[in-house]
Amino acid sequence: MEIDRGGLAAFLRHRRELLQPEDVGLPRGQRRRTGGLRREEVAVLCHMSTDYYARLERERGPQPSEQMIASMAQGLHLSLEERDHLFRLAGHTPPVRGTTGEHISPGLLRILDRLDDTPAEIVTELGETLRQSPLGVALTGDTTRYTGLARSIGYRWFTDPATRSLYVAEDHGFLSRMFASGLRELATLRGPGSRAAHCAELLLGRSDEFRRLWEQHEVGIRPHEVKRFIHPEVGVLELNCQRLLDPDQSHSLLVYTAAPGSDSYDRLRLLSVIGAQTMS
Repeated sequence: MEIDRGGLAAFLRHRRELLQPEDVGLPRGQRRRTGGLRREEVAVLCHMSTDYYARLERERGPQPSEQMIASMAQGLHLSLEERDHLFRLAGHTPPVRGTTGEHISPGLLRILDRLDDTPAEIVTELGETLRQSPLGVALTGDTTRYTGLARSIGYRWFTDPATRSLYVAEDHGFLSRMFASGLRELATLRGPGSRAAHCAELLLGRSDEFRRLWEQHEVGIRPHEVKRFIHPEVGVLELNCQRLLDPDQSHSLLVYTAAPGSDSYDRLRLLSVIGAQTMS
């Protein structure tokens, strides 16, 4: 496939002009004269230089890579259909759709962008964090930084001791059973050649604890209504977790809240202050 420079430029420009700052979690500001987003704002959202993005809108520059197109599709909050169209305009075959895809739906992104005052994250069915709210990063650290199977919290749970330091010690046994149970269900659902099955195979060779739990064939163990986190500066936080599922992509938006008037509520407010100071 050949790149359609004119079509690509027109599509990018049209999508940029349709988006408003509040649609993507950006402040509008007082001196905005143009409708839609500025090129520099889109560039930040798409993790590229303003010059690179501007050249695409002017029908110039090299053919963008598949990785760059995927980043633009996510930054512009495109639907799957719009993402596939963008890939074709850029001269690439669209990624295969399915449960292993990492393109987040615009609906989930719009909700996450508005969650400035609570920890939240979007995860895959394998527990890989795709996006976090600022307070989510303050609570658990940047869990999008991992690569390979280490991106999955279930895999890290049995291979990286630091992962467990985020959770109250009394909950470790239950969480181990829950992760092993969930991986068994997912590996069975997706089949022998799936990433879930590959993850289980590697863990069987790396973790005695996982191997012992795997041999018990437990399924159906679900998370407790309240999760207990340990933060090095504010202490223990008991947070309710609400899940919003995107069935097309098997992505989940997890939102963590504290009961008003509780110690955890006050600690969460303190964490928001600490997180804001850290990011600034």
